[in-house]
Amino acid sequence: MIKAKQKRTLFDELKGQLIEDFGGLEIAGWMKKADEILDDDELVDMVTRKLQQRRPNSRTHGREGTPAEVVLRMLVLKHIKNWSYETLEWETRSNLIYREFTRVRDKKVPDAKTMIKLRQALGSELMEQVNARLVQIASDNRIARGRKMRIDTTVVETNVSYPTDSKLLWDGIRTITRKAVQIREALGNSGMKMRSRLRSAKRRVIDIAKAARARSEQAKEQKTESYKKLLATTRKVVKEGEAFVKRAKRRAKKASGAGALKAVATMSAVIGLTKTVIGQTRARVIKGDTHYEGKVTSLFEPHTEIIRRGKAGKPTEFGKMVKIQEAEGQIITSYEVFDIRPADNVILKDAIEEHKEVFGKAPALLAADAGFYSEENVTEATELGVSKVCIPNKKGNSAAERKRRRQRWFRTGQRWRVGCEGRISVLKRRHGMNRSRYRGMSGMRCWVGLAVICDNLINISKALAKT
Repeated sequence: MIKAKQKRTLFDELKGQLIEDFGGLEIAGWMKKADEILDDDELVDMVTRKLQQRRPNSRTHGREGTPAEVVLRMLVLKHIKNWSYETLEWETRSNLIYREFTRVRDKKVPDAKTMIKLRQALGSELMEQVNARLVQIASDNRIARGRKMRIDTTVVETNVSYPTDSKLLWDGIRTITRKAVQIREALGNSGMKMRSRLRSAKRRVIDIAKAARARSEQAKEQKTESYKKLLATTRKVVKEGEAFVKRAKRRAKKASGAGALKAVATMSAVIGLTKTVIGQTRARVIKGDTHYEGKVTSLFEPHTEIIRRGKAGKPTEFGKMVKIQEAEGQIITSYEVFDIRPADNVILKDAIEEHKEVFGKAPALLAADAGFYSEENVTEATELGVSKVCIPNKKGNSAAERKRRRQRWFRTGQRWRVGCEGRISVLKRRHGMNRSRYRGMSGMRCWVGLAVICDNLINISKALAKT
């Protein structure tokens, strides 16, 4: 049998020429300087050492992994463009410039799942080290000299929907039920069963949503009654879930099922959070106590804080407080994601100390908004070597304070301070720092760190491109 002759495609005709072009690709503009910066041996060595710590024998055993420089460059490209991992994989495959920039060239592009695992392996501490190295490069090239410092805080939201009591109760019910099914399947569909109450719970949630849209007294009473029924259902699910967890632990240990034990631990944690949600719902909805301590705003991101900053467009935000600290040249010298939100005026002294560690001296000018003002902060900043403390005191209206605010250096410093708000806006719009898409506190710190790294890389590259 004679095989039909296959037609040559356009790609077949150009494939050889395309492969030859990999060696002659020209990356133009600031991206060329960024490419040179990412070739820094110290940066690549940081990533290499971290990847070698994934397993005890990662250096000597196993198949060849993704090169460290490829991992670093692909993460940088992702956050520069604010892409998803799927988009990153697709764009890198189809664009020769991106292949050259990421050093993939004619090799296979790492898929989305591989990049997710590699990012998790790198962790948040590495992001701080990479940013510190970029700041050192900026200092060595005299882009940032440490003469000025400005500081501001913002909120980075966690990837959660707006929390309501009914939604949190519903999340607890469906998560506990889903985990029970997963555990039963992991243990080989054993005789363990747990009743599904999803349909009745969903009806209660819908009833609450309908009653919340009406403002009559009858609707309020119906809403309260629906909440009582939903609370009763949730308590039953929690009680059954606790009994299910005890049985599952015994069987998982006998079967040596690591996956089942992990699912049991997750289910147990969700049950604990759901109990807290039951308590806060009873206090808030039934008893009318809206100042319940230790509120849970998400079962999936339990570290989420409720932060009120008095903004007209968004008075309440759900996420974490982040500090952004800059020097000249729009270089972010330090960032921090706080576990618990502090007052702005509490973090100023430590910020000055960090600036001194980076540049070896205190800034001549320190600029911040009124939230950072206190007499102690002004005194401590002066003692640390800051000659011009440009922080307004909105509460003070003395003649000396008014005279200080009218001085030329003070007005100039406050105009420069406004740039920190612009920098935060760029981080959120260009690099997606408005909402973290990574899970947990470590993921939040990675997300913020990569946004800061990409912004610093762009600003350093643009400054070097002008010289």
